[in-house]
Amino acid sequence: MDDLKICCPKCEWEPDGLPYWQCDCGHVWNTFDTAAKCPACHKQHKLTICPVSCFALTPHLDWYKGLDKWLEEMVAQINEEVIVNT
Repeated sequence: MDDLKICCPKCEWEPDGLPYWQCDCGHVWNTFDTAAKCPACHKQHKLTICPVSCFALTPHLDWYKGLDKWLEEMVAQINEEVIVNT
């Protein structure tokens, strides 16, 4: 996933690995370490706020740029494995 980039879909601010996000349970962590799942209470967050720049609240998956190419590569790899194993 060399082409994967994480940034705010509104302002393109890139997270620096610090724990800016807080869950309803009070736990603070870097949401991108866990794909927006709180490591304390296991709540899966669907939305992520831009905590430093524009403060927009957007779908968490929209922060990941380059997932389309990664998904295409994974589907191609799975298809190859299915052909080889049949």
